[in-house]
Amino acid sequence: MPPLRRRPLGRALKKTLADDSLSKRAGNPQPTTLLDALMGYVATFFHAHGQPQMRRHALPGPRTLRIAPSRCQLHTSPRGATLLSTGVLKLHDGSRGPPSLNNRPPGRNFHNYFVTHLPSSSLHPDSRMSAGPHHKLPRSASTPHTPGPGSVPAVVPPNIPSRDLTVVRIPLRSAKHHYGVANSRGQRVYNEDTNQAGTIDMPAFAKRAPISLVRSQMKSAGEGTSADSALGDPQVFYFAVFDGHGGNECSDFLRDELHGYIEDAAQQFRLKSSLAKANQAMDQFLADKPGLAPAAGVRPADRALEQVELKGPEEVKDKLHLPKVTEDGHVEPPEHPPPLEGNDPVPMKADTSRAVQLETSLLQEYKNTVGGYFRRFSSPYFSLPSTYSTHDTPKDPSPKPVTIEGVLTYAFLRADLDFITAQARKPDPDDPYVSETPLNNDEVLGHPHLPPSGHGIGGPVRFKGGSTASIALISTPTPAPFWHPAARSTLMIAHVGDTRILLCETATGLSLPLTNDHHPSSPTESRRLRRFAESITDSFGEERISGLANSRAFGDMQSKRVGVSAEPDITRIELGPAEYSFIVLMSDGVSATLSDQEIVDVVKEARTPEEGASNVVEYATEVSSNGDNATCLVVRLGGWERRSEGGLGSLGTKEIRDIRRAEALDPRRGRR
Repeated sequence: MPPLRRRPLGRALKKTLADDSLSKRAGNPQPTTLLDALMGYVATFFHAHGQPQMRRHALPGPRTLRIAPSRCQLHTSPRGATLLSTGVLKLHDGSRGPPSLNNRPPGRNFHNYFVTHLPSSSLHPDSRMSAGPHHKLPRSASTPHTPGPGSVPAVVPPNIPSRDLTVVRIPLRSAKHHYGVANSRGQRVYNEDTNQAGTIDMPAFAKRAPISLVRSQMKSAGEGTSADSALGDPQVFYFAVFDGHGGNECSDFLRDELHGYIEDAAQQFRLKSSLAKANQAMDQFLADKPGLAPAAGVRPADRALEQVELKGPEEVKDKLHLPKVTEDGHVEPPEHPPPLEGNDPVPMKADTSRAVQLETSLLQEYKNTVGGYFRRFSSPYFSLPSTYSTHDTPKDPSPKPVTIEGVLTYAFLRADLDFITAQARKPDPDDPYVSETPLNNDEVLGHPHLPPSGHGIGGPVRFKGGSTASIALISTPTPAPFWHPAARSTLMIAHVGDTRILLCETATGLSLPLTNDHHPSSPTESRRLRRFAESITDSFGEERISGLANSRAFGDMQSKRVGVSAEPDITRIELGPAEYSFIVLMSDGVSATLSDQEIVDVVKEARTPEEGASNVVEYATEVSSNGDNATCLVVRLGGWERRSEGGLGSLGTKEIRDIRRAEALDPRRGRR
């Protein structure tokens, strides 16, 4: 057969199969026996006379990934579904199989704003009231807010008549005194970094303070009453940074969809608010561990700031983690200290049996569709009972309590599996023959779920890259926002890859890392992946696994079987009144160039978080030698007003920063 006939014939067969698939979905099945026979007949011409057989893409690992047709129908249990013993999902309406993508209700848009009250009598867009939770909120950027059905109501601040207040929504990006973001593509052609900030619809997970004590001091504190139900929960804030590699399809997907996966997971687990009176699981947990219980009552803003016990320069000088300077005046790459140890997971009220079903279904789908590393994979945050015993962990047939850590882990893994299965069903642009097949039947990992937004996943061809991710969720037990100096809040960090999140401690001015880079050279990651793949060192001295610098990431479908997973490291931090000054989220275009303390000190010198984020990106781009994409997010916390008073202030790294800037201007820099 002439070779020129191969491409048109492949396209014709592809269109025929696509039309047949559409007719089946519409409920009009048609016979395909003739078509199957025709395909078999045509295939004999391609593979006859010693021509090469169709190639199969082999993922790193002991065998090629091939999935039987019966396995291509696996799905995580949707809402209102039960997992049968045969592995088939039975919906509560009596049907079997995956939910129809066309019947799924469309998802909502992301709330990139927060709802609050502004005094109606204010004539200036920047209120000068230094006391109170609404300091310097931009009235010019606010719009009236009409609560919709089931939305969280805004709580009226005390001591202000309701007739003098207006309920408004304020975009976070406009609140420059509370949040700032900046990014630069550096010397790269494209910017593959993305970020997101706003509020999400999920129950509160903050620790509930004693109601009577909070109400008795409500007037002096400037904070509202505790919420009594999930409907009255204070808003949960969401901040995220994503660093794509190989393109921006995966980082764009996470920016648009990851928050929706978290909301869906909380809803599917039937998670209840930690502030509800009926949350006996948390009350019992706090009673067993009194050291973790929140302190009784709250303090006014000024008193909270005054009671921060600042440390002197001599007390923190030895605790600074600064990069080393060589004899010729060159600053070596930064070495990041280990992350701050978080608090233990706190049980929450939820449907434990449903959570176990969802987690079991997800792990089974990973096992059948990816295999390799995931054949024996299980997360320590899941509620699944222990089916085996070790020297440290005895066998326990009862499920563990549901925690917010388990919800986040499920959402991350679900989002990653949907992304890679969606890519596996698309034509491979690097293989001309596979591109001609209608569906890559011998490479399909499974059927992806429709993402929460209702949109498609990725572009028209297969995307083989991926993305790292670091997110921060902040929940408060009272309506006072987390940036109020007297407010207490709970910070949850979920992290995959080498994006980073830092805290600045008010008393010492030190940077406290909350994440650890997931690199193959890390001892923890090396032990985790030892059985499945060996890391190699490239010409630049960096260890890589399957060609990747990160041992955990979203996407990267060709490396899933060797353990490059999206299982997040999760840290819970309890934030006391004015205990911390701000949070910084950044991509590796910033953290790979600058030390943690340098980043924190640059933010301290800024007047607003917006200016701080811009200064960090500008400084990192100026002194960087690799020109990577750089993104930085700065979030204000209660101790912002005293951010430069603890320890050495911003002077601890001034000498290092001066050396870096001088080196960046040195014309001999490129020859070192």
